[in-house]
Amino acid sequence: MAREAIDHSVLNDENVIYIENEYIRLGINLALGGVVTYLAERGRPNLINSHDWGRQVQMSFYSHPVPFRPEGVDMVEAWREIGWNPIQCGDCFGHRSTLLEHRCSDGEIYVKCIPMHWPLDNYPGECTFETWYKLNGTQVEVTARLNNARPDTTQYPARSQELPAVYTNGVWYKLVSYIGSEPGTGGPVTEICNKENGLGWPWESYQATENWSALVDDDNYGLGVFNPITNTTIGGFAGEMGSGGPKDGNTGYISPILPEILDHDIVYTYSYALIVGDLEHIRASALALRQQHACWSFEQDRSHFTYRGTTDAGLPKNGCLEFAFVQENALVSPPQFIPAGSSRILLDAALCGGELPCTLRLNCSESTSYRMGKENFAVWEISAVLAADGQRRIHTLDISGAPAGVGFELIFGGKGSAQVWSVCVE
Repeated sequence: MAREAIDHSVLNDENVIYIENEYIRLGINLALGGVVTYLAERGRPNLINSHDWGRQVQMSFYSHPVPFRPEGVDMVEAWREIGWNPIQCGDCFGHRSTLLEHRCSDGEIYVKCIPMHWPLDNYPGECTFETWYKLNGTQVEVTARLNNARPDTTQYPARSQELPAVYTNGVWYKLVSYIGSEPGTGGPVTEICNKENGLGWPWESYQATENWSALVDDDNYGLGVFNPITNTTIGGFAGEMGSGGPKDGNTGYISPILPEILDHDIVYTYSYALIVGDLEHIRASALALRQQHACWSFEQDRSHFTYRGTTDAGLPKNGCLEFAFVQENALVSPPQFIPAGSSRILLDAALCGGELPCTLRLNCSESTSYRMGKENFAVWEISAVLAADGQRRIHTLDISGAPAGVGFELIFGGKGSAQVWSVCVE
């Protein structure tokens, strides 16, 4: 089935509500599910690309099955591997999301919509999206929420989520971040893609160990994206670097990425910041927001932990994760930076299965760069035997000899079950 033409007339001001302060102006498009279609410093051009309804700054979530193709619904075959994928703006056929509610007061915009599945022809998501936007100096502070209501109650494995997806116009082409092993110490940034190296598409993957990335122009001015809960990022550029406006195909892309299990009825909330300015300002602003996460508690949710090879009993109901495991199953942490010099990981858990051999595997780097997929990406691991008699205790894993790393796995060497209340790095 042929795709419908994109109606760029919905980008006109009659569909957009604005808030502004002395530094920046933000435009939220009510005809496109409440996504960001305009962001600019006062007196400067719009940073945001809206060539089609998969761009802008918007929410986008992924789950199984793959492919996700409800009976009688047409799909673009090129997108079949995306699977379940509601996005805030619209689908690749040109159909737009349905706005349910919006308000603008006290310098804050709130929107609620029914999203559309990107690969499918006019198939709304089995969920709603909510977004809150607020200005703070040169920053847009955003809280985003998925309210899931899938009829399919299967607990599918984790998939990487775009938190959020950010697309800039072609002028802002140079992708920059700090990807070293000493975040917050003023080390040099890396130009991940630029006019000289020819990289950008397919998207590059890396660990933004200061939790920010930016797309900037020839003068190192542009848009930064900060997300405090993950270091893994993908980004790049598609098209001709250095030119193009909001309706053109040329575009830069940044997305902080985090694997998450999206239960059929989950209420999933995250926050991020968009930062406008030159590169030095973007980095300083992100570092002022950054807090190192060293302890994860499971009283309310999974705290971004996932599994390899198993599932759990659902969202925590007893203040802990509850799951069974067999050999080579793993409990997987979020991709958060763990500095060199950390001494131990503390696992507050009740394990069953007898004397349980386990392996702790830390994702690290053999150089100063966390460019994923490159030769310098490696692992560091230790083995331990944990008491698994069903009693709750603090299990200690010695990581005093480990280099800096980003995230870890606890790999089980036998069969049993676990209740886990918290995991802390000291």
